[in-house]
Amino acid sequence: MTESRTHTLFSFGTLRDERVQTALFGGAVPTSPAALAGYTTRPLKITDPAVIAASGLDVHLILERRLGATVEGAVLHLTDQELAAADAYEVDDYTRRRVVLSSGATTWAYLDAKPLRPAERIVVVGDSIAYGRCDPRGGWAGHLAAAHIAGNEAERRLFNLAVPGSTLADVGEQTPALLAARRPDTLLVAAGINDSAVPAAGTTAQADADLPAGSRSASDSDSDSEETADFARLAGSLDTLAATALGHNARLVVAGPSWLDEDRTRDYEGLRFTRARALALRAFLRAWCEANHIDFLDLWEPLRERTELLVDGLHPSAEGHRALYEHLDALGR
Repeated sequence: MTESRTHTLFSFGTLRDERVQTALFGGAVPTSPAALAGYTTRPLKITDPAVIAASGLDVHLILERRLGATVEGAVLHLTDQELAAADAYEVDDYTRRRVVLSSGATTWAYLDAKPLRPAERIVVVGDSIAYGRCDPRGGWAGHLAAAHIAGNEAERRLFNLAVPGSTLADVGEQTPALLAARRPDTLLVAAGINDSAVPAAGTTAQADADLPAGSRSASDSDSDSEETADFARLAGSLDTLAATALGHNARLVVAGPSWLDEDRTRDYEGLRFTRARALALRAFLRAWCEANHIDFLDLWEPLRERTELLVDGLHPSAEGHRALYEHLDALGR
């Protein structure tokens, strides 16, 4: 039985070449003309000998966002095996993500692996850390805005719409109404730490640490069930944000939580922030992003064990925000 061609992939470059298709797939694959609005291309130097041998070129093209532009290309109809072969062909500068064609259909395309580098219009949504609390210069998002806009003052924009205290559910509910007027091509979500807080009176980390190895208290099972339910709700909020971003032909990028000093965090309105819960959130966000082909920017390490960069154990100081920005810039741009 012939394997079903269940995948569509937009190509604007060498994957349309019959020689490349023969080398990768064993022959030509079905294609149809297509266009991708809101993008342009720029050259990318290729150094992988196998890719150069297959395409005959050492300079390929890579997509870049441009309001009002359109890239003409074709949609390839691929089997699971052929899509895997296309993934293996593309060098590490590319990553496969969902895009919306000019026709309104969604499809795969290979985008820049650094998700903020090709961006033109970025919207940031999130909590007090994304907002820039404790930094009069606007926090890591303020540094990102300055660097991003400096690259092209006429065309580039960054809108920081983060609201202190927001949960991912809040962000999921509030964001859709905010995007149309700003016409983003990239939606950067930096929230979730407020979702990971636990009731101050119910913190049992130390008590659990004193239990014999292999022992579990009744509160463990309750906590595990609550955490599973919490993450299920977070997944629903992220699904909403992913659909919202795709509906605006924007790329969703999720930033993970930053390191916190549990010994210094205060109780906030009966809630407590724990490192264990923050780490669980980090692992959940990474796994969700990987499963859904969404970009994940891990912000945990730059503040790790650097408590002097935190004002209250949770919120970065101005220097802490600078460290977060430099790390995010290296990952994303």
